Amino acid sequence: MFEAVIFDMDGLLIDSEPFWRTAEKEVFGSLGIQVRDDLAVQTSRMTTREVTEYWYNYKPWKQRGLHEVEQEVIDRVGELIDHKGTMMPGVIELIQYFKKLGCKIGLATNSPYCLVPKVLKKLEIEEYFDSTISADFVEKPKPYPDIYLKTALELDVRAAKCIVFEDSKSGISAALAAGMRVVAVPESGKFYDQGFDIADIKIRKLNDFCDKHMKMLNLAG
Repeated sequence: MFEAVIFDMDGLLIDSEPFWRTAEKEVFGSLGIQVRDDLAVQTSRMTTREVTEYWYNYKPWKQRGLHEVEQEVIDRVGELIDHKGTMMPGVIELIQYFKKLGCKIGLATNSPYCLVPKVLKKLEIEEYFDSTISADFVEKPKPYPDIYLKTALELDVRAAKCIVFEDSKSGISAALAAGMRVVAVPESGKFYDQGFDIADIKIRKLNDFCDKHMKMLNLAG
């Protein structure tokens, strides 16, 4: 019997992935960098610090410090969340499903922690979460297991008793490395990408998850 469920944030709870691309193109573009889509794919699962360092190494600038530029990206994403943020399908239904089962609810994200309360408030789901952890609180972000292990510790639940919902390969790898069961929810265009097949279960959207999948996870455990 599982005791906790842990959710990723960007692209899983909130449709915010386009916001990061917009913010990076605007901020790094102001520094004379053309954020090419093929390179942006490589940075999409990095932390904001790693992304900033990536583009600095790609084409160094002198106008502003790295921390200042990183914060500009974060602030711009925060503005877009406030004005345009929308909930992904099935979020409320799935959270309530696990609440009825008596599970604790956690959040584990590579995003800066300052965006976590902003997202939860925007989606009006703050009261559901028992723990929220970001890459700010661990030494190594996803794909390392640190974030998920710390979330389990905060929830006071053994890793083997946690189910994780993830939309990225790096997040799936992190949760599996932590010893948790993982449900992959890839974005629509990547559903058949075999890289997501390492997860225990793969579904198209959150509200596809049902008792059948719980039974599968329990049997796998």
